[in-house]
Amino acid sequence: MRTLGISAFYHDSAAALLRDGALVAAAQEERFTRRKHDASFPANAIRAVLERAREDRVDRVVYYERPLPKLERLLETWLATAPAGFRRFRSAWPVWSSERLNVERHLQKELARIGITAPLELVAHHESHAASAYYPSPFERAVVLTIDGVGEWETATMGVGEGDRLRLDRCLAFPHSLGLFYSAFTSWCGFRVNSGEYKLMGLAAYGEPRFAEVLRRHVIDVKADGSFRLDLAYFDFLAGNRMYGDRLSALLGGVPREPESAMTDLYRDVAASAQAVVEEVVARMAAEGVRRYGVRDLCLAGGVALNCVANGRLLADGVVDRIFVQPASGDAGGALGAALAVERCRIDMAGGDWGPRASTDVPVEAVADALASGRVVGLVQGGMEFGPRALGFRSILADPRVEGMRDRVNAAVKKREAFRPFAPAVLEEHVAEWFDLAGTSPHMTLVGRVRRPLPAVTHVDGTARVQTVSRATNPVLHAILTAFHARTGCPVLLNTSFNVRGEPIVCTEYDAKRCFHATDIDVLAVGGRLHTKGGLSGV
Repeated sequence: MRTLGISAFYHDSAAALLRDGALVAAAQEERFTRRKHDASFPANAIRAVLERAREDRVDRVVYYERPLPKLERLLETWLATAPAGFRRFRSAWPVWSSERLNVERHLQKELARIGITAPLELVAHHESHAASAYYPSPFERAVVLTIDGVGEWETATMGVGEGDRLRLDRCLAFPHSLGLFYSAFTSWCGFRVNSGEYKLMGLAAYGEPRFAEVLRRHVIDVKADGSFRLDLAYFDFLAGNRMYGDRLSALLGGVPREPESAMTDLYRDVAASAQAVVEEVVARMAAEGVRRYGVRDLCLAGGVALNCVANGRLLADGVVDRIFVQPASGDAGGALGAALAVERCRIDMAGGDWGPRASTDVPVEAVADALASGRVVGLVQGGMEFGPRALGFRSILADPRVEGMRDRVNAAVKKREAFRPFAPAVLEEHVAEWFDLAGTSPHMTLVGRVRRPLPAVTHVDGTARVQTVSRATNPVLHAILTAFHARTGCPVLLNTSFNVRGEPIVCTEYDAKRCFHATDIDVLAVGGRLHTKGGLSGV
């Protein structure tokens, strides 16, 4: 049985293929079109996963949400907010009537163009998220929690997984959404919704949560079990063109930040306050799941599950014993979750490299020499990562001990904001010596405190988003780390995604070379060779 899962038409379109109950390939459309968060039908991703799997047909296709309940929500919202809502209806209806209302017909037409005529099924959005969280996890029984902006009606769900069964019992419904709450503050602080939330999380460490109590008192009423209600007077996402309302600006005593303008303490403190509230809500939800189901293992998915600071707090505060975060937690992972929801099979996501493959022939010793001498290395090897984190398959690597390396990589390589942190990749066998981390974090989804001086990867609050690297899941990166450790005594490298600001992670060797020559990356390791700006290094 070959089951193809698809997410499309909102953001982060993707495809994933299961064969006889095992994941064989998964990829995001943006990596091929080079349009970040591409929402179009994932024709390129589908072709890529079929090519990797060496398949020319599938037995069934599963789409990650149901359009009619979503349309019902939108219509009710537009009617409830008339006459302002009518303008939203008038601008959105042409797309709905031509594409989304008849999503089955539209999907079948697009699938037929690439030679796929298999039966099509639809799965609810949060059911897809939940399946993507539980079935790849290592737990035989676990609390399952999904939190995002909104699916059809649901904004968060809670349930329990056991064996091959998954049951969702509780949900929060639109418009009361933790994802939309966080996105409103993302927008207020001058970042783009659906892509800038991780910037807000990084900025939060620079501020003080002095508005957190004000937000709890006026904006979000949080109950002991993690359920909550938003005071919608502070938001404008129901009928307006903004996420936030003028009343929120008045409450915060300032004006929304213009994108790319100067950063001030006001925005740092607002970011810290929104982050504090999100951490509290997630912790209360998780604690309620533990109480309700009597199990201390947790699976997380949905866009909010990518908030690695909140995830790390769950472990640090002892809310749960173990946690599995779906590495492609957003809509891209919905493609995998849709397929898993109908297959109901346990899978192993291992290293996360489920996309098109590149050569794993890497001159490890030469790469380690370059890194130990302070050079920045671009690395392309193995399968492309599925999800937003580069895990050493399409990565930029550097020495984390070097003062100024963070600023150099941010400014001259990534070309992004100076406050943005970088993640450390560490040999799994040495993680306890360098980080205070509860367990392993192979997909870079947990935050831990840094124990030894690593200025290039230590955030302003003394923490880092850690990736633990094992020989089994990423032998090439493990070998590079081992060689770097032998030269320097440090089993850690700075690891960031191989891209520049505003672009997706590189996919092909061509993408990598283009990015290499457009930035201050010193060395490129790809196809078994080491390239410098002057040509091949001779390795």
